[in-house]
Amino acid sequence: MPAAAKQLTRSPGDVDAQDQFEATLARLGRPVYRDESCAIFNGDSLELLEAVPRGAIDLCVTSPPYNIGKAYEAVMSAEAYVEWSRTWLEKVHSVVADDGAFWLNLGYMPVAGRAKAMPLPYLLWEAVPFYLIQEIVWNYGAGVAARHSFSPRNEKFLWYVKDPDNYTFNLDEVRDPDVKYPNQMKNGKLRCNPLGKNPSDVWALPKVTSGAGRSSKERTPHPAQFPLAVIQRIIRATSNRGQLLLDPFLGSGSLIEAAIADGRFAIGIEIRSDYATLSADRIKAFRRQIPLI
Repeated sequence: MPAAAKQLTRSPGDVDAQDQFEATLARLGRPVYRDESCAIFNGDSLELLEAVPRGAIDLCVTSPPYNIGKAYEAVMSAEAYVEWSRTWLEKVHSVVADDGAFWLNLGYMPVAGRAKAMPLPYLLWEAVPFYLIQEIVWNYGAGVAARHSFSPRNEKFLWYVKDPDNYTFNLDEVRDPDVKYPNQMKNGKLRCNPLGKNPSDVWALPKVTSGAGRSSKERTPHPAQFPLAVIQRIIRATSNRGQLLLDPFLGSGSLIEAAIADGRFAIGIEIRSDYATLSADRIKAFRRQIPLI
């Protein structure tokens, strides 16, 4: 069923969701931050996912380390990376509800003798226990410039579910109102949905930028931050108000902010204490702007 329109305050009908949220938190230990609808934990996802009740999560959205030598990761061999990914993917699969969804963002990594920039989903295809619904291409205008190949201007999000016959898709919540001919008629009826068009599987949304005079308002010190617009579209399309969301590689905390802004409960796990604190500070600041969501 389509999700309800965005509401900034929850209703008494969300009692069951609140109970599920509290029951899950009770098994995860002490959070770095928590309030009435979200919690952030500092720890290893491989350990903390074991404590999450089976089937408790309605939607998991995450972007794990890409294995390319960022400050927050240790580089592994391609084989080791696949096995590490298989382990956490199986744990995520166990905590996602039978009618739930899993969105995975992955980049590229070099593979000796095979590829300068191997798309990580190619390496992990056999390791993912979910059913793939669709690949979404996030296209952005800014990025690094290449000299010996085309400049990269996209990332992929893979939309998975547990049950291909039973999952949430709220198209009306994410329709694109930018329609070229919104009043065009056919046989006396509008040809286009009055709410807008299907945004397609290519999302042209700006990156979170940095630098003097060009830094995005939502910019944090995290080096790999997703824009809220991308995460909001995922949340609105593939979960419903009052449901429980998870990001086991929280990073800058974008999932938490987007989730509570749209009336969801959310749990984030971050292995680095500085990033967990960064996310907590971000949510505290957001709560000061809108105290009750």
